[in-house]
Amino acid sequence: MSHDHSHEPITTAAEPPAAARVRALADLLVEKRVVEREEIRRRIDWLVSRTPAHGARLVARAWVDPSFKERALDDARLAALELGLDPGESPQVIALENTDEVHHMVVCTLCSCYPKALLGPPPDWYKSLPYRSRAVSDPRGVLREFGLELDEDVEVRVVDSTADVRYIVIPRRPPGTEGLDEEELAALVTRDSMVGVTEPASPS
Repeated sequence: MSHDHSHEPITTAAEPPAAARVRALADLLVEKRVVEREEIRRRIDWLVSRTPAHGARLVARAWVDPSFKERALDDARLAALELGLDPGESPQVIALENTDEVHHMVVCTLCSCYPKALLGPPPDWYKSLPYRSRAVSDPRGVLREFGLELDEDVEVRVVDSTADVRYIVIPRRPPGTEGLDEEELAALVTRDSMVGVTEPASPS
C-alpha cells in the first residue's frame, strides 16, 4: 500500500526495558509452541476490555439487595457470576464491606495482584513501591493523601492480595441516594473506592 506522506517508521526502539522483556518472552513461548500468538492477543484484548464498571455493578446490587450482599460477602466469585460478570481466573474473590466502624483497604505487597476482571488493569499507584509499603506501615497517612480522612474510632484493616486471592471492597453507600436506581448507584462507584482508598462519588 502506497502513502503520499512521510512518517516515522513504526518500531519498538523506544519501548521500556520491561516491555521488551515481556515481548521477548512472548516470542519465545510462541516459538516453543507453549502458546499461540492468537491466544496472547485474545488475553490482551480481554484485559483491556475490563473496566471498573463491572465491579460497580456488583457493588450497586449489594447496596440495593441485602440478600445479594450476603451472598457476595460469602463468595464474591459466585455473586459476580450471578450477575453475568466474569470474576477472572483467581481461585478466590473476596468482597469486604466498609461500615461506619471498619474501613478496608487493599494492597498487594509483593507485586500487583488485583481483581482485573472486575476492576480493569491496576492503576500505576497501586503497583508502586511507596503504596505497597506505606499502605501497611501508614495506612491512614496514605488515605489522607487520597483525600480520605477517617475518624479515629474507625478501624482500618489492610488486606494483602495474593496470587490466589483477590479482594474487592463494597464501600459505604453515599447518603442521599435513597431514590436512585441500581444503574444510577453504579455510576457513583469508583475504582478507587473498590480498592478502599476513597469513598464513592456523591450524587449530584
